[in-house]
Amino acid sequence: MAETITIRATEAGDIAAIDALLARSYPALLRHDYPPSVMVTAVPIIARARPELVTCGTYYVAQDIAGRALAAGGWTRGRRPERASIRHVVTDPAHVRRGIGRALLTHIFDVAAGQGVRVFDCMATRTSMPFYRALGFVEVEPVELTLAPGIAFPAVRMVRGR
Repeated sequence: MAETITIRATEAGDIAAIDALLARSYPALLRHDYPPSVMVTAVPIIARARPELVTCGTYYVAQDIAGRALAAGGWTRGRRPERASIRHVVTDPAHVRRGIGRALLTHIFDVAAGQGVRVFDCMATRTSMPFYRALGFVEVEPVELTLAPGIAFPAVRMVRGR
């Protein structure tokens, strides 16, 4: 990894920075894998920070030395204590393929494992599937996530661990 980064839990004061990171990342990164209809209807919905997630204590930001948000993502516990869901992971398009996303997910895995989590689920975008595969996730099934009435987002459910 070329850059020096710091990973820390997010808080309410980070919502604007995470919102801006999502807004610049998802449209740029997803456009090659999704049709214009999805880009116009679904991406504006998913490319927004979720305050309840950013403030939950298990959502993190990877920052450069100047404090700029380069990646973000987190986890929430599943219905069973050994399971967790990976949530709203994003990397700045100018900083992909530099190990920042991997460092962030490794941090998430370590923290969650320390709390007894052994299995991770995620709803991967088509774009992020190779990234998740490289981290040990396997594809389970394609899914259509309903974001609003008449607006769906195609994703792939993936799982890591057993």
